[in-house]
Amino acid sequence: MNLEALTDLCTPWCVHVVVTLRIAEHLAEGPRAISDLACAATCDADALARVLRHLIARGLFDEPSIDVFAANEAARGLTTPAARIGLDLNGIGGRMAGSWSTLLKAVQTGKPAYADVFGRPFWEDLEAHSSVAESFDALMGTVGHGVPDARILLKDDWDAIHTVADIGGGTGALLAEILKAHPNVRGILVDFPQTIGRAAATFEAARVADRVTTFGQSFFEPLPPGANAYVLKNVLGDWPDDDALALLRRCAEAARPSAGRVLVLGGVSPDDNATPSPELLMLVLVGGKDRPLREFRTLATSAGLEVTAAGRLRSGRFAVECRPL
Repeated sequence: MNLEALTDLCTPWCVHVVVTLRIAEHLAEGPRAISDLACAATCDADALARVLRHLIARGLFDEPSIDVFAANEAARGLTTPAARIGLDLNGIGGRMAGSWSTLLKAVQTGKPAYADVFGRPFWEDLEAHSSVAESFDALMGTVGHGVPDARILLKDDWDAIHTVADIGGGTGALLAEILKAHPNVRGILVDFPQTIGRAAATFEAARVADRVTTFGQSFFEPLPPGANAYVLKNVLGDWPDDDALALLRRCAEAARPSAGRVLVLGGVSPDDNATPSPELLMLVLVGGKDRPLREFRTLATSAGLEVTAAGRLRSGRFAVECRPL
């Protein structure tokens, strides 16, 4: 065990800094002298050189001659859209990085201490800072995760599905793919108002805007009823038990009149999962967690739902289907 490597905080922060300064992009055309590179990045040349040399010792960037720096293959990986958003300290990347300083308090209390650093709880912080919220939406959407897989049903039994409600569906990437794959299905998107405002472009680009109704609201408020499927993709794991229970209750209420189903994609893992994800980032950001299926069943029953199926989708993602009791 290399204790020094395990406790190294310098390297991750150096990576965040060079991404924020777009150093790999500034080196895209070839090697540059440190004075020229620092000028392009608007920073101090000596300090930047020290950061780069630390990263070079760990395989990131090159110094082909004294005070001349270049991007290597590893450094070019920092130019991908997902890396730019996830590591840029000026957006959601900065929030995720800074929140790790609250891990001790989160472990001591079992609750996130995000507000101790950023002044507000995570979701309120996004609402107050539109640029951070926009980068979060991008990271959670196709920029950060690629094009979503529209195959969300365990038995692929779409004949009974006429309306799909994506709850907390961000800017609508998944819903757009579902509607493209199923021309006779209509969609409902529920998310924060500012996120809903950014969803219009997604639906227009997919040419499905005429089949979508959007609701800019909290999903802890009553949800639009009548859909045949209520989808929670990468949502349930963002919340502690009390909030997760409240969200599932809202889904059960909305699905009950149409005998619809509630689909949970993410946030629940198989009971026999040998390597469950610790999801510590969710702990420090929002107090959320991944739940084994046995624990989720208890939560679902308390919310008025019965687990009717669970298993792997074609994508490999573990999914759970529920029906209102």
